[in-house]
Amino acid sequence: MDAIQEIRALREELEIHNRNYYVYDAPTISDYDYDMLMQRLIALETEHPELITPDSPTQRVGGAALSQFTPVRHVVPLESLSDVFSYEELEDFCVRMEAMLDEPIYSVEPKIDGLSVSLEYENGVFVRGATRGDGETGEDVTENLRTIRSLPLRLKDAPARLIVRGEVYMSRDTFAMLNEQREMNGEALLANPRNAAAGSLRQLDPKVAASRRLDIIVFNIQMAEPFPYTSHLETLAALRSFGFPTVPGVRCESREACASRVEWLGENRGEYPYDMDGAVIKVDSLAQRAQLGSTAKSPRWAVAYKYPPEKKVTRVTDIVVQVGRTGVLTPKAVVEPVRLAGTTVINATLHNQNFIDKLDIRIGDSVWIQKAGEIIPEVLEVVKDRRPADAVPYHLPETCPECGSPVIQDEDGAAMRCTGAECPAQLLRNIAHFASRDAMDIEGLGSAVVEALLAAKLIHGAADLYSLDAEPIAALERMGKKSAENLIAAIEKSKERGLARLLYAFGIRQVGQKAAKVLAMHYADLDELLAADPEQLMTIDDIGPITAAYLRDWMENPQSRHQIELLREAGVDFTSKEELLDARFAGMTFVLTGTLTGFTRDEAATVIEKYGGKVSGSVSKKTSCLLAGENCGSKLTKAQQLGVRIITEEEFMELIR
Repeated sequence: MDAIQEIRALREELEIHNRNYYVYDAPTISDYDYDMLMQRLIALETEHPELITPDSPTQRVGGAALSQFTPVRHVVPLESLSDVFSYEELEDFCVRMEAMLDEPIYSVEPKIDGLSVSLEYENGVFVRGATRGDGETGEDVTENLRTIRSLPLRLKDAPARLIVRGEVYMSRDTFAMLNEQREMNGEALLANPRNAAAGSLRQLDPKVAASRRLDIIVFNIQMAEPFPYTSHLETLAALRSFGFPTVPGVRCESREACASRVEWLGENRGEYPYDMDGAVIKVDSLAQRAQLGSTAKSPRWAVAYKYPPEKKVTRVTDIVVQVGRTGVLTPKAVVEPVRLAGTTVINATLHNQNFIDKLDIRIGDSVWIQKAGEIIPEVLEVVKDRRPADAVPYHLPETCPECGSPVIQDEDGAAMRCTGAECPAQLLRNIAHFASRDAMDIEGLGSAVVEALLAAKLIHGAADLYSLDAEPIAALERMGKKSAENLIAAIEKSKERGLARLLYAFGIRQVGQKAAKVLAMHYADLDELLAADPEQLMTIDDIGPITAAYLRDWMENPQSRHQIELLREAGVDFTSKEELLDARFAGMTFVLTGTLTGFTRDEAATVIEKYGGKVSGSVSKKTSCLLAGENCGSKLTKAQQLGVRIITEEEFMELIR
């Protein structure tokens, strides 16, 4: 491949990664791998300057404003930094500075891995905030920034006009808590704190952003009127006095001091609450900065030292299995303690059986490990020539290590999952789901209350809810007599929800709300369903072999049978409330769009199902009928294009009379 072809290929690849990282907050390669691609492109363009174009990734800051937010033109551009990857390159930077400047002083500070923003204040009051975007134009995220408690909305003794630059981040503790909640809700886990922070700040609903508990650190004054400062460290002190949380900058008077501080930050980065992806070295004097100026992309007076992914060899002494709140079995390697990226590592994730098989990881193996995204230690490869003679392949257990129930493999073949209805590891999530609005709809019984009930050993499963008394609940923190009485009343009321909601509340895999309703229309009560075999189940529309197998396995599990009998003793109604009036809509699929005046959408869907029809969320060639209310959107257009029958609400009323 010649230089022209390689440069073109690198630019295309880097633009894809830029969009994934800056626009979609979903990078597909590590920062280090991205940096290596960029360094290769820089090297090629240095060798062939005639091939440099204005649209090359080396000539601009990555990122673009998203259409959901109002564009903001930055008064002062938010430049990116040039990177160095070794102490030799850092020394070269210092040598250049010393050649051009008279005894330069440096400041060295952590490079926080988050989302860069500008903050504007007028007369000490926060008026606007924007993301960096492409450095020239960003996104207005003022309302979301207001939800960050560490961001001051009013400053003390600040200049009349002030624009500062900061980094929005999610602390490691908050990230761990958020992923724990997502696991309990059965949601996909977030990859790392940086992506979590960026995605949270770009939420269209500020309430969602507020729930993510973001933080911010300010590290630069972009503009101030008046501007009495002469050095960067002086501006950091001023920012602190205004009320900002600021980056911890340290004065360094020589290149040796810079290197020493960079090394110290690397060794101690695990002690900070946020992730660091490097260290920033800046000329401290603002006058000297002005003298040096900037290139088209970066200031000449600063560089970012990027720490290479640190990896070391250690030995796997054991493999243990943890059961998550969704029942997924996660293997973990117990390793001989090793210092890595500022912390001592004693465990490393092994993800799943496929990962173990791919690397052929065995107890006793020596392995290379590193911290993925500087957070989670993971195994990179096995040092095969150090393998003990008696090491044997490892396989996940066939029964749950927490409760002894059978383990099943997910449809995609990656995750192994416990099937136990009473598995201790899953109790919190299972009970919270059982009580949720679309299941048994027990008002006031959220995750926090469930957690408190479990901690007080008042319940050991969902069925125990029906034997609770108000007095011990009232003694729990943040409850009280009235709250306890309301909760008992809500639990009692839930007994009459019926078979469809109960089936959904059980949390059986593949049995969601729709499948639960279909089953409740075909079986008069839970006992009749319990007597059905898989062949009978598969004769029902929407119940395929996978759903039938999951349903049968769950019902035959002794833990499930135990819960069912406890619910029966508690007086929970097992009968179906779903009434199939007739089959006039049998074989028909409806899609609903627009605003209905006589029904809610859920009510209309229930009517359709009672007449044997199905309801889908999207229009396709298989759609029989589109029920169109007022203010229809794209579904109406697509139905017209496909020739789907379109009916008004009045016509629908005629059909169901």
